[in-house]
Amino acid sequence: MIHRLRTPEAVQLYLNRLPYNTERGGETLRSFRQVVRHGTAHCLEAALFAACILEQHGDPPLVLTFESVDGLDHVIFIYRRRGRWGSVARSRDPGLHGRKPVFRTLRALAMSYFDAYIDPTGCLEGFAPFDLRELGRYDWRFSRKNMWAVERALIDVPHHRIKVPRRRVARMRVRYMAYREKYGKKPLFYRGRQTWKGIPTEFL
Repeated sequence: MIHRLRTPEAVQLYLNRLPYNTERGGETLRSFRQVVRHGTAHCLEAALFAACILEQHGDPPLVLTFESVDGLDHVIFIYRRRGRWGSVARSRDPGLHGRKPVFRTLRALAMSYFDAYIDPTGCLEGFAPFDLRELGRYDWRFSRKNMWAVERALIDVPHHRIKVPRRRVARMRVRYMAYREKYGKKPLFYRGRQTWKGIPTEFL
């Protein structure tokens, strides 16, 4: 599998086909090995899965962690191509998956997720890159156990604050709620969709 999934696009497609891990049997934080075994992944598991595979093809194992006002944070794998940032991600929301490598800065990449993160309670308030190699000999790649040390490290890393006019947040929240009420599903009306990688068919 590691040999076959050689690009961020291939990894994103693989993750899009996996069911999202809703942790019905209790919270999990699985390594690449365990994601393959169980055939499901939530956002952090997907980021670790991508980091483990793409590290073998020359990308450093970098992730970007987002903080939300409601405590429902998000983590994505990040990489660079020709000096531009892109990402690989899995989510329960259509707008929080991967991005094409077109962003000059990590802040610009983070802000591409801002509108799509807004729902009745959620809104981005910070982001931070993290190099998984800083975990030293901790086995985040193939461990058979839940890796809570990874979660703690991402919580503790200092985050860059995001300040956005409250009117923008309020306007997007009203629009989101109206769409959900009318159509009974999560919206895809966001600007910048041309920068998105493919999303799971469940959202189409």
